[in-house]
Amino acid sequence: MTTSISATDGREGLRGWLSRRGAGGGRKRESLDDLAERTIVSDSERRRPGTRIGMSLTHIFLAVTLVIAGLGPILWLAKSAVTPTQDTLQQPFALWPNGIDWANLSTAWNDIHIDQYFWNTIVIALGAWFTQLFIATTAGYALSVLRPKYAPVLSALVLATLFIPGIVLLVPLYLTIVNPPLLGDVSLLNNYLAVWLPMGANAFNILLVKRFFDNLPREVFEAARTDGAGPFRLFWSIVLPMSKPILGVVSVFAIIAAWKDYLWPMLVLPDPAVQPLSVRLPAVQSQTELDVFLAALAIATLIPIAMFLLFQSVFLRSAGLGGAVKG
Repeated sequence: MTTSISATDGREGLRGWLSRRGAGGGRKRESLDDLAERTIVSDSERRRPGTRIGMSLTHIFLAVTLVIAGLGPILWLAKSAVTPTQDTLQQPFALWPNGIDWANLSTAWNDIHIDQYFWNTIVIALGAWFTQLFIATTAGYALSVLRPKYAPVLSALVLATLFIPGIVLLVPLYLTIVNPPLLGDVSLLNNYLAVWLPMGANAFNILLVKRFFDNLPREVFEAARTDGAGPFRLFWSIVLPMSKPILGVVSVFAIIAAWKDYLWPMLVLPDPAVQPLSVRLPAVQSQTELDVFLAALAIATLIPIAMFLLFQSVFLRSAGLGGAVKG
């Protein structure tokens, strides 16, 4: 007589063996879930003094290394911003051997006109943020929620643009800005639109938002349409309120990219009066004292640091967008 054992019977047998083992030997009962959650270092090994001390030392070493690698350059820049030039050159890692020079900050703000370039950078970053967020959300909404018949073709075309090197598009894009179509002899040079519009067409953000919209529950959309919500109402009142995590991620990407961009603003904004910090600081470096220049660099890093601190919870929570929304 032949007896066949299925996978279910095998699991039931394992559970029965675990039950008998716990009842007969007086040991703590273990379940299959406990076995699945067991890590490399078990609880019994963690209780050993040698293992506990080794893991603590390892955690401290990793934490100190990450702090030095991540915060070290920023802290050094903050220290050098209020340190005289000679102290920075002779003792770069000493903490103010001859005192703190707070005048570096005021000199950088007034003499280098950091205030003007700082404002130009904020205007460029806000405009780039708005255009990227507007185009990414509307395009992602059209491709993911409205889903016209040609949506797969558009998605493929948007994806294909990611494989084109940006340097290849530099010359034709510049000629388009110099002589934009349908505008006659009007040129967009020294106009912030020349920076905002190309940054708005960001294929990565469009695909990122589309992927997030794909995971939104379709039952909510069908219920809204049943209640009489049109496409605009559905987008404004349903989709956007449910998409705060991805909006925060795109906002951080857009502002940081606009804040640090150098080549394109230098080409389309030749007038120093409208140039951002990323373009003006390298231009004035040779004419500025080291301590004042480092103070200007420290001022220029304030907004990116503030942006990360403001959106870090949203950004880190949205790092894995695959399971961000549950139906």
